[in-house]
Amino acid sequence: MSGSTRSPAGVTVAVVGAGGRGISHARRIRRAEGRVVAVAEPDDDRRERLSADHKIATGSQFTDWRALAERPRCADAVLVTTQDADHAEPCQRFAELGYHILCEKPMAPTEAEAAGIAAAVQRAGVLFAVCHSLRYTTYTQAVKDLLASGRIGDVVTVQHLEPVGWWHFAHSYVRGSWRREDLSSSLLMAKCCHDLDWLGYVIGARPARVSSFGRLTHFRPEHRPVGAANRCLECAVEPDCPYSALRLYRSCLGNSRWEHWPLGAVTGTPTEQSLHKELAEGPYGRCVYDCDNDVVDHQVVALDYDNGVTATHTVTAFTEMAQRKTRIFGTQGCIDGDGHQLTVHDFRTGPSAAVETVELRKDQRPDAVSAHDDGDQSLVTAFLTAVANNDPTPILSGPDESVDSHRVVWAAERARRSGSVVTLT
Repeated sequence: MSGSTRSPAGVTVAVVGAGGRGISHARRIRRAEGRVVAVAEPDDDRRERLSADHKIATGSQFTDWRALAERPRCADAVLVTTQDADHAEPCQRFAELGYHILCEKPMAPTEAEAAGIAAAVQRAGVLFAVCHSLRYTTYTQAVKDLLASGRIGDVVTVQHLEPVGWWHFAHSYVRGSWRREDLSSSLLMAKCCHDLDWLGYVIGARPARVSSFGRLTHFRPEHRPVGAANRCLECAVEPDCPYSALRLYRSCLGNSRWEHWPLGAVTGTPTEQSLHKELAEGPYGRCVYDCDNDVVDHQVVALDYDNGVTATHTVTAFTEMAQRKTRIFGTQGCIDGDGHQLTVHDFRTGPSAAVETVELRKDQRPDAVSAHDDGDQSLVTAFLTAVANNDPTPILSGPDESVDSHRVVWAAERARRSGSVVTLT
């Protein structure tokens, strides 16, 4: 792109899916001075809440994305934040209509659907980005800068941990919308396509071989405590249960951040009365040992990259909810990172290796709930900037690269199910 870069101010966006991510990203669009001008969402409360937040005209509010697609094009871009299994069809249709597309991760649960999205956006010549927000964080840039500087020599191997958090896992992957593969996708795809994409981005190579092990170990009927009820509201052992829905969601009341998430997934009205009703009748009040979940609660992936680097990725429910933790081992040093700071050990200083701490500014130290907020905002701003200038340069992963990183997830799942090592071509 030549000449000056236009700011994203004034770029218009239609939101398809007004759940937690749709609402959050819509606010980030506004912070970047873009405008949300239409919404498609079947849930009345969510649609009305987002419409009120962005002053969307009644005629631009739709209960189904298909109704939006039937109208003349009303925005520069569309944000697709529906459930995972419902990304492919709207992405392909809006591409055909000429909308630029920002799609929440994962692209789709199946390789055929993801490849279909990539083909559609390329045929249409529209801009496309997947919300791989970890690529856009200040922390990630600090990691890449350290590696590029040669501080630890050549990277040999990487150890990466996604500590989901015990209550977060119970909320999203036992009681919530991502609990079953037929409703969403595998845990690795739903939670960790971020991580496997990030590893390839940091290592700077593609995996050649993948193996994986994992299973659903704990959240099963046979681990139900003696005397436990089907719901936390009526359970005698609830006060001592680490997965108490009552304790978790009541603790969110009165805290605006926590009322948005996770409580916002339970009820749109953050009151004791509304919460009690949902815990008595809805999915989030169920005993974690009496749900219809089937996704694994822990998994390890081993990766052999085509540049000779090896890596492991571990995801587990059984942690505090914390930032991802990464150890990068090089020929002349190693880096320990926890999402907040990087600790660099320099082997060239002798057995008592010198240690340097690279700490992000305090306003760039996200807590466990905000997680990758700075990356989310940077991602949204980058996408809107790309749209404003009709230039994909600010987007750090285009359609083909995103499909490739998703393929690593599908390969890992094939390896886990078959007990084999899968070769990627």
